[in-house]
Amino acid sequence: MSVLLQMAMFPTDKSESKSKEVSEVLKVIRDCGYPYKLTAMSTIIETEKMSEALLIIQKCYDKLEELGSKRIYSTITFDIRPGYENRLEGKVKSVENHIGEVSK
Repeated sequence: MSVLLQMAMFPTDKSESKSKEVSEVLKVIRDCGYPYKLTAMSTIIETEKMSEALLIIQKCYDKLEELGSKRIYSTITFDIRPGYENRLEGKVKSVENHIGEVSK
């Protein structure tokens, strides 16, 4: 199974810039060992099970709480598809098969 998790998570009670806290969240994601892509607006992660994706979300929240965040904003979107894998790359390649290389 392929679980694509798109998420953004940051504190709203800190400075205007969120890059410091987002960097700490990204370290948590990186250390989980699953494939991921950082974009300008969110991070997309691929796991094999929903429980793994949910654990990543919890670990990210815990990190921001550990850093003293009192209010955290998060958006979370899932695309779950049994019987598939490597959709983090495969979905982009599928579009490229139709129109050629896309902006990366």
